[in-house]
Amino acid sequence: MTSLPLSSRRALVGGSTQGIGLAVAEALASQGATVTLLARDAVRLREAAASLPTPQDQAHDFIVADFSDPETLAATVREYLSSAGTDFHILVNNTGGPPGGPLLSATPTDFRAAFEQHLIANHLLAQAVVPGMQAAGFGRIINIVSTSVKVPLPGLGVSNSIRGAVASWAKTLANELGPFGITVNNVLPGATLTQRHTSLIEKKTSQTGQSAEAIEAEMLKLIPARRFGLAEEVAAAVAFLASPAAGYINGTSVPVDGGRTGAL
Repeated sequence: MTSLPLSSRRALVGGSTQGIGLAVAEALASQGATVTLLARDAVRLREAAASLPTPQDQAHDFIVADFSDPETLAATVREYLSSAGTDFHILVNNTGGPPGGPLLSATPTDFRAAFEQHLIANHLLAQAVVPGMQAAGFGRIINIVSTSVKVPLPGLGVSNSIRGAVASWAKTLANELGPFGITVNNVLPGATLTQRHTSLIEKKTSQTGQSAEAIEAEMLKLIPARRFGLAEEVAAAVAFLASPAAGYINGTSVPVDGGRTGAL
């Protein structure tokens, strides 16, 4: 059997029952990684795990936990690691984005919920898996964030604020973990055809009275590629960053957005 780039590596992928998270899990599995899916719906997790490719006869599995409760999430992952007697070499932090809306109308509760679900959850998961990465001398922490890290997006006030915090956290962590052979990077999806894209379009439709087609046409004008992205295209960037070939890429944010982001 021909060895694949991620053979013998184990990956933990958040939000992996649909959209970008599931596409990432499929891409990592196809490169030989054994994947543990992480989300809150046991039925969908079981179905997703059973659907993953197994080119190296991997035994994929899943963990049921909710990103809105970071402490329990991290405790569940630590318990899994202890009982399984294994470590994760790849952590993909991914969960649903905060609801859209203008910044000034956001409540403190909105900010706290997003901060817990994104930055705090990411941090506690990193604390749980980094010791195993250090022992292996190999680790990849990849955060699915947003192009708002580079240019804030209209109508996503809370998301813009929290995503920026995650990016700064990731850069700081990359500096600390680099000496151990562990890299920390962010992948920044642009307008990608996922459930979140659909929900944002539907919300804007209800707010403005415009048709979904008209709203999408205006969005496409801002994308040099003149199309929306696919979850598989975001996943391809994650799979590369997770590979040994990306070992000298650390502490950076990579847009996958068809050229939309107006910043270098």
